[in-house]
Amino acid sequence: YDLVAGNNMVALPMECPWSMASELGDTFGGNVTQISYWDATNQIFGAAADLGGFWDGDFPIATNGVLMLTSSVPGSFYSLGDLPAPATFNLVAGNNTLMIPLNRSDLTLASELGADLAAGGVLQIANWDASSQMFGAAADLGGFWDGDFEIGIAMPLMATASTAITWPSRSLQSAPAGSRARN
Repeated sequence: YDLVAGNNMVALPMECPWSMASELGDTFGGNVTQISYWDATNQIFGAAADLGGFWDGDFPIATNGVLMLTSSVPGSFYSLGDLPAPATFNLVAGNNTLMIPLNRSDLTLASELGADLAAGGVLQIANWDASSQMFGAAADLGGFWDGDFEIGIAMPLMATASTAITWPSRSLQSAPAGSRARN
């Protein structure tokens, strides 16, 4: 993932070697000053802030998680490791973060993801635009997705659901053999 100076949405698609946000943050040598996660239950971002070697608000992180990294400089983030089991996400009514699982290369547009999430009444799929520092969204207007955009595996997104749903719910093919990293 290419990082800009500012907020950057990333995912952890490979087996995560860190158990806490602080461990991930420390790998950036002080260039990442805050790591946030979306708390779907309370519909707010929670965050850990680097206070000079002490991470206030530290929280656990895991494989397939979606995070917002606040960086003081441009850079890159690589999710390296072994292939995990296929990702599943338990979405609540409201806003939820998710990433496109590594074995879902069939999803190339936000509208296709929306159709796949139709059982949850997903009305909107949003992606973080790091250059403008804001979310952009595709919205379902009764079968027409206004603002449709391209998506790909390991892409972190925000989905707005009207009901709870576990996704993906259909049987999946395994991820491509030999896959090791996502940039």
